[in-house]
Amino acid sequence: MSVKKLWLGILFMMLVLVLGTGCGQQEAVDYAGYHVGYSWSGESQGVTLEEADSYIETILQLDSDGTILDAKMRFFVQKDGFWVPRQSGNASVSVNYAVDPVAAVPGEDYERGTSMFTIHAVDLMSFYAVGVSDEGIAAIALVDPVTRYQFEMKLGPDFDYSTPMGDLTVGSGAAVPTVRTSGSGLLKPSDWESLADRNILEIDDMWSYVVTYRGVLQGIGDDSTAQEFLSALGVEFSGNQPQAHPVSYGYVGIGGWAGNYDAIENWLIGRNATDVLSLVDWNNPYYANNVDEDNFFGQEAVTGATRTIQNSSDGISGATVRVSRESTSYQRALVDAGILSEDDVIKGRF
Repeated sequence: MSVKKLWLGILFMMLVLVLGTGCGQQEAVDYAGYHVGYSWSGESQGVTLEEADSYIETILQLDSDGTILDAKMRFFVQKDGFWVPRQSGNASVSVNYAVDPVAAVPGEDYERGTSMFTIHAVDLMSFYAVGVSDEGIAAIALVDPVTRYQFEMKLGPDFDYSTPMGDLTVGSGAAVPTVRTSGSGLLKPSDWESLADRNILEIDDMWSYVVTYRGVLQGIGDDSTAQEFLSALGVEFSGNQPQAHPVSYGYVGIGGWAGNYDAIENWLIGRNATDVLSLVDWNNPYYANNVDEDNFFGQEAVTGATRTIQNSSDGISGATVRVSRESTSYQRALVDAGILSEDDVIKGRF
């Protein structure tokens, strides 16, 4: 065999090896770019995204290997024909100090009570407002995140602000549940007698900690005085008397819906989307057993506790947020990125 033929044979074998090796390699997937997903109200009843009156939008910015560089999650609702973000946080608030708050009638035959406040906002989750008149009358409203009722306190000029918050109970008439801001509260009282010994900071043993574990009321509790409570909300005192304070407002705890979604976004950024395929651990039988054959979650469950997922101190930066519907939106962003297919999406209860 000539040298020329020998080298041609060697080159041929090398070419076969190179081609064979190349055929065995899988081409790397590039996930870089922006990817969008949605979940919406009424999907389980056949409502399309275009027909829905509220929806959640998730926008993920991924690098080539799927690392989440940025995440945005927004909840839109229709108000007076316009789409507005539920977590905007903006509100218009006024107070009538001449009004005495009167409790609402709770339960199936709910009737609104009498409120000192006129409030216009997209959503009132964890909302508070406070004001002090020139005559020294203090008015406080706080939306309890467990019952979703607006509890109000009216404290006159002669009120003793050294009184512990634990003494200002529903039964004493100091904390008055005037308005049900949402029907989706985790606790749905049928009467106020069951909450007679509760104060505005501790309506529920398990979940009320979210009011004071962070945010403006961090560290305020049953033993805190009314003066410490109002001071935390921004009211200034001269001695033990509150000074006139134009009505102001904000959100306790993590900061309402804006805080919830900020927490989800911050938790996601820096993680790899190929590793985080859901915001919910669907391997948990408590959740998985409530997913039907069409991948809808929570359609057959009876109680609110099993129809929604409460993620508290673990997982999403301590946020207490129903995340099954947010997870749907997130998963569909992964579908848009090519990480999941639509068949993989668990459609949460909206």
